[in-house]
Amino acid sequence: MSGPAPRSAADAALDAAVQADPATLRRSVAAGAIGVFVHWFDWAVYAYLATTIATVFFPAENEVAGVLSVFAVFAVSFAIRPLGALVFGPLGDRIGRRRTLSIVIIVMSLATLAIGLLPGYATIGMAAPVLLVAIRLVQGFAAGGEFGSAASFLAEYSPRARRGFGVSWLEVGSLLGFLSGSFAFYLLSVSLTPEQITDWGWRIPFLIAAPMGVIGYVIRTKIEDTPEYRVLEATDSVSRSPVKELFRVNGRQLLQAAGLMTLMHVPFYAVLTYLVTYQTDHLGHSAESAALLSTFVSLLGLVLVPVFGRLSDRIGRKPVLVGAATALLVVATPAYLLMQTGMLGTVVAGLVLAVILSAILGSYAVWSAEIFPTRTRQSGLSIAYNITAALFAGTVPFLMTVLISATGSLLVPGPYLMVAAAIGLVAALSMRETAGSSLLQAQDIDAAPAGTLAGKGDS
Repeated sequence: MSGPAPRSAADAALDAAVQADPATLRRSVAAGAIGVFVHWFDWAVYAYLATTIATVFFPAENEVAGVLSVFAVFAVSFAIRPLGALVFGPLGDRIGRRRTLSIVIIVMSLATLAIGLLPGYATIGMAAPVLLVAIRLVQGFAAGGEFGSAASFLAEYSPRARRGFGVSWLEVGSLLGFLSGSFAFYLLSVSLTPEQITDWGWRIPFLIAAPMGVIGYVIRTKIEDTPEYRVLEATDSVSRSPVKELFRVNGRQLLQAAGLMTLMHVPFYAVLTYLVTYQTDHLGHSAESAALLSTFVSLLGLVLVPVFGRLSDRIGRKPVLVGAATALLVVATPAYLLMQTGMLGTVVAGLVLAVILSAILGSYAVWSAEIFPTRTRQSGLSIAYNITAALFAGTVPFLMTVLISATGSLLVPGPYLMVAAAIGLVAALSMRETAGSSLLQAQDIDAAPAGTLAGKGDS
């Protein structure tokens, strides 16, 4: 690992500002993670209630068509995310991380609340599915700004020596939201009859998300913007055209971040979502055992993600990511071979993939944040994350189903994971080590009027 960048007086002042107030750091972690929690809670609830939502919002003549329509609406919300990234990414670089975080969470929460209150097809006819599509589009648009805002916020608030650990809580929020959504569905299933769930019970989780969003909004508005961004403001160095600057100056970093995010997206959706369908549809396992393994994998991730984040602080981002990508490249196909030997093989393979995924989740976001200068960080993170999400995230279940059907081979997910691993490995090997480095880079400093940055550090 290369040594950390030389520390200026401005760096020392920034470190002192963060480390001197642990309470502020805890609030910043909560502010950064709660939005992804709300987003993934909604995502899990929508996915688990797909059949019920199809019954409520689409004509009853064809049940299969209704379910497909629900998942099509889900896919559309992914497709619009890059547009949200192009709006909220640059907005965060121009007006600050805190403001965009606040805007995004309130829009996502209001859209989730609107779904919970929306009349069904039996009440307002075709207006019901049309409005559902419109609301999911708004939701997806806002979600396009969540990751970039939150990752920038957490990276810039975390002490440099523990930045990997701090940013890893972003993915802890994702996993916790996913698990909470699954648990909410479980509570509905054991507390209400199927008729009650269809009549009104399905609305409860969506209505619950609204107060969670309000709590997140209050947390985010009660905290100052990040130290790095405040330096840009104080030195009149905020970029006026961050997207143009990003593509002109930081195109290499954008491609590198996209490579790391491809490495994350594919195993995330293959292991945490599609594996349940793979077990029930192709391996003959019961829905209960498949769901139990999915839950255990998520719980394991909750424990290991911050561990790997802290490990990346100690030994570097590169060893953790290169190791994880190499491991995925080697074990992906053997893991799916092992799954075909029975439930025990599936459990072992699932846990191995979960450990590798945890290593990726614990380090990809912080490394992606550190390679961008502060002036274009939120734009770069937002665009890289959401374009790769649109291409590789929501398409995993559909593509795996099509390829297995076309080839007749149950090993298809293995080579697909290997492709993602190879892309991530190439990106990681091309990147410099950034653990312990300053987030204020030469591009930020060069933009500052002469003497202003030094004055900020000495004050």
